[in-house]
Amino acid sequence: MELLPALGRLAAKLPVPVRRLGYRGAYTGLRVYWFFKHPGTTGVKCVLTDEDRILLVRHSYGPRGWDLPGGSLRPGEAPVAAARREMNEELGIAIHDFADLGEMLVHADHRQDHVHYFRAELRAPKLTIDRGELVTTRWFTRQDLPADLGRYARAIIATLD
Repeated sequence: MELLPALGRLAAKLPVPVRRLGYRGAYTGLRVYWFFKHPGTTGVKCVLTDEDRILLVRHSYGPRGWDLPGGSLRPGEAPVAAARREMNEELGIAIHDFADLGEMLVHADHRQDHVHYFRAELRAPKLTIDRGELVTTRWFTRQDLPADLGRYARAIIATLD
């Protein structure tokens, strides 16, 4: 049995406030690690659209601005597989057809983050968000994006023009 899925199933049974505290603690620990080690990290962000609207999320940890859903790659995992897994874990949706939009390097929190970003068009999706990891989700039109848009979201959405 693989350790990460087993831990994920165990964590999913914990009350939401406990899970959120765990995410915040883990994020704080990672920031300390990044400060001393300056590692390279690899992750994915997903631009999920429903016609002219883009789905943004607020995480329960880290910067609290609106961001695109996504996450880190597991060892040996392909970026598109990570995008599928993260959308399933965070939003409870299965997406099979992603368009690869590219990659970018972002220097943040004393690390160099290699971000692969993808796009998928959804039609009135029913979302089941992971309340431990996400505080809320909301659809925005491109003309009505929030002022507190995260650095990843801002940079990736700008490439859509």
